[in-house]
Amino acid sequence: GNTFAFFSEAMQARSLERLQLENQLRRALQEDQLVVHFQPRLRLSDQRLCAAEALVRWQHPQQGLLLPGVFIDIAEQTGMIISLGEQVLQQACRLASAWQQQGLEGVGVSVNLSVQQLRQSGFADQVAACLNRSGLPASLLELELTESMLMEQLPAIASNINALKAMGVRLAVDDFGTGYSSLAYLKRFPIDTLKIDRAFVAELQHGEEDRAIVRAIILMAQSLKLEVVAEGVEHAGQLELLRQFGCDEIQGFLYSRAIPVEQLVELQGCPAF
Repeated sequence: GNTFAFFSEAMQARSLERLQLENQLRRALQEDQLVVHFQPRLRLSDQRLCAAEALVRWQHPQQGLLLPGVFIDIAEQTGMIISLGEQVLQQACRLASAWQQQGLEGVGVSVNLSVQQLRQSGFADQVAACLNRSGLPASLLELELTESMLMEQLPAIASNINALKAMGVRLAVDDFGTGYSSLAYLKRFPIDTLKIDRAFVAELQHGEEDRAIVRAIILMAQSLKLEVVAEGVEHAGQLELLRQFGCDEIQGFLYSRAIPVEQLVELQGCPAF
């Protein structure tokens, strides 16, 4: 009624491409095409590998290795993120358990969670089962949450968080400083680690405001007895400032990109810089 619309072949092509990718991702989950790479974290006090973040990759049979930016949004929108997240958690725990006997004893693994996973009433039980199957101690698993997850007023989320902490799993706030301004969740939830967002680290050498923010986050974390990890560290100048500010750990291309588990094992004992 008194309206009109434009048809674009490009729009149709994009829709078809997305539908094809969605179907291929569903098949990938069924056929175990997803693999986990690990980005190492360096402890600054002794310059030793102390943990690694699990990052999913899709070994596409035709297109090769695909980064999560290609498919994570589709997984979130279709609900496949729950199955995807479960596969990543299982792989991460299994591989981290294996590397304890390969020279990386005490090196933990961190895994990102989707809010859809955390909303499941039995999610903590899934994590417990995964730890039991893999043999990985709960203390060596760290689950990364976002500020927006912690601000959701859902009983299931609070219940899962408390249950995870009770079993000894560590909890981290990812991309800290980019979400909600309220810090009340730091008091309400049993957080262990704050990960400073790469956006603040990127301008650390040149931006006075970013230096002030990073320094303030580290001081606050120290007063709350939380560990601090700086993400996206790519330059020696950033590293030196973070060391001066008292940051506990760094993660970024300066130390290592995300690598297969075989290369992670080889990294132990190598000079950091």
